[in-house]
Amino acid sequence: MPPTSLAVVQTDCALADTAGNLAMLLRKLHAAADAGADLITFPECVLSGYGFASRAATLEVAEPVPGPSAAAVAEACAARKVWCVFGLMERAGDRLYNSAAVVGPAGVVGCYRKTHLPCVGADKFTDPGPGPLGVFDLDGLKLGVGVCFDGGFPELPRVLALLGADLIVLPTNWAEKAMTTARVMPPARALENGVFFAACNRIGTESGFKYIGHSSIHDPTGSPLATADHDGEAVLFARIDVAAARRKRVVNIPGEYEVDRVNWRRPELYAALTAPLPEPFRGHCRR
Repeated sequence: MPPTSLAVVQTDCALADTAGNLAMLLRKLHAAADAGADLITFPECVLSGYGFASRAATLEVAEPVPGPSAAAVAEACAARKVWCVFGLMERAGDRLYNSAAVVGPAGVVGCYRKTHLPCVGADKFTDPGPGPLGVFDLDGLKLGVGVCFDGGFPELPRVLALLGADLIVLPTNWAEKAMTTARVMPPARALENGVFFAACNRIGTESGFKYIGHSSIHDPTGSPLATADHDGEAVLFARIDVAAARRKRVVNIPGEYEVDRVNWRRPELYAALTAPLPEPFRGHCRR
């Protein structure tokens, strides 16, 4: 059976304390499972923290996927028969990615590597995810994943929707300057793609940044299913209806007032979206 009950865990984490953060994640995973969730999402970089001052410091806490922390999460997922999405710094050879691991009862399902990188925190030192974009199949639920800044680019959620995503989750680290993003972007991405959209933000203060919470879950019409309009601990729950996400045509009055924002596109007019930049983005500084 695909997961149908989503939990979004709005929480803090400690910079560079992988062991402590993992222990916290596992406690909260079990608590969410006790409450009936079968898909549990945590914030961006919840395993590692985010406010690193150098690539070397970030690499010290980076892990491969599969790796030791993913294995511990997989063990808990197997015991509770749940899926989990959590953020971490991923080491892959000599590459360093800001990633979100997707883990389920049978182990690691996959790992998404952040595609769009702002010049802030660890993203100054990470490598841009190489793609290709894809969705993860959780026993019939098609899951799309982005990380934080990715949500500000409508192309990424649109591609995930075109690839069949029913639900898009966005682990994030939104700080005080991102309040408008937290309030406006999640319902817009849900509405324009006809998908469930869940933004999972962190809280607390780290390396001079205060994180704002304001996590949310929206249905395919953009309507809120659950919100945490504060910067404290919270767990949001919502039911995910795969059929609703796959029913792209909204029929208000048959033959008189119908809307389909996915299948009535005009891609022949959108060539500028895929025109190459003068210089490809290769990442920010390397200190």
